[in-house]
Amino acid sequence: MLVSDFDYHLPEELIAQQPLADRSASRMLVVDRQSGTWQDRTFRDFPQYLHAGDCLVLNDTRVFPARLFGHRAGFTGEVQVFLVRAQSPDQLTWLCLVRPGRKMRTGEHIVFSEGLEAEILGRNEHGERLVHFHPKGDFFEILDRLGHVPLPPYMHRPDTPADRERYQTVYANERGSVAAPTAGLHFTPEVLDACRQSGAEIARVTLHVGLGTFQPLHSNVVEEVKLHTEAFSIKPDGAARMRTAKRLVAVGTTSVRTLETAIRRDGLTAQQGDTDIFIYPGFEFRAVGAMLTNFHLPQSSLLLLVSAFAGKDLTLSAYRHAVANRYRFFSYGDCMLIV
Repeated sequence: MLVSDFDYHLPEELIAQQPLADRSASRMLVVDRQSGTWQDRTFRDFPQYLHAGDCLVLNDTRVFPARLFGHRAGFTGEVQVFLVRAQSPDQLTWLCLVRPGRKMRTGEHIVFSEGLEAEILGRNEHGERLVHFHPKGDFFEILDRLGHVPLPPYMHRPDTPADRERYQTVYANERGSVAAPTAGLHFTPEVLDACRQSGAEIARVTLHVGLGTFQPLHSNVVEEVKLHTEAFSIKPDGAARMRTAKRLVAVGTTSVRTLETAIRRDGLTAQQGDTDIFIYPGFEFRAVGAMLTNFHLPQSSLLLLVSAFAGKDLTLSAYRHAVANRYRFFSYGDCMLIV
């Protein structure tokens, strides 16, 4: 199988650069796997597709302001440090992307403010740097003050104060992601209440989204692709709700990856660990019965995951319909419900 077979034409102007004023006003393309058909709906209709016995699975990870700007000690030119994943129990040593990379050598010191400096400890094979931070005070409080919302690279604009609230689900709780689980951005407290009124249970899992979600796949042969690793966890109360459900409705590809990893390791039980699960056509879904997801980049691991669930031909046909009907794409865009 070739990654290049999972492609579609997307006009640049359909990539959403700003969120809608109302989270729940997004359009929703409902794709029926049994009939091979779809319907144009709005996200406010989502609770109508839930029933007693369903369990809606939300990823409650919280995005933190992971992009920092500073300068090398002794110089004035701006440098950028993007925190990707903590590498020490005290969460002061991080794997980071740095820019400009050629100047950021091992031993270099970076100054972000009077209260925060860092030292580059090393470099790994993919060019990321191991960076140790020296905060004067609580590191995450300083990050919240100095850091910038890590908007995806296809949003061609700087972050704004409004993004701190909008690039975050209303149920975000566990800090650790450098990208939002975007299917969850459509929910409001009112929509969640309507989901409960439909008879569905709600369970939370946590998967911290890493920067690898935006990186291109390193091979054109699907079977040769190896994905990045992300940390996940499932708490006992969520596991109990999921085990008694007739159908699990996963909100986002991150919830799908969590559930399909967990059920293969120890069933739908309380657990935590890392996953690099790569889901592509031919994959046997053991946990997920329906999926809400945003539209994904061409030739991406997430588009392959959706194609595994809905079928490649149906998925790409639905995407072409979405393009022709001017749906909004990617993180701040519209969504698709696959039943």
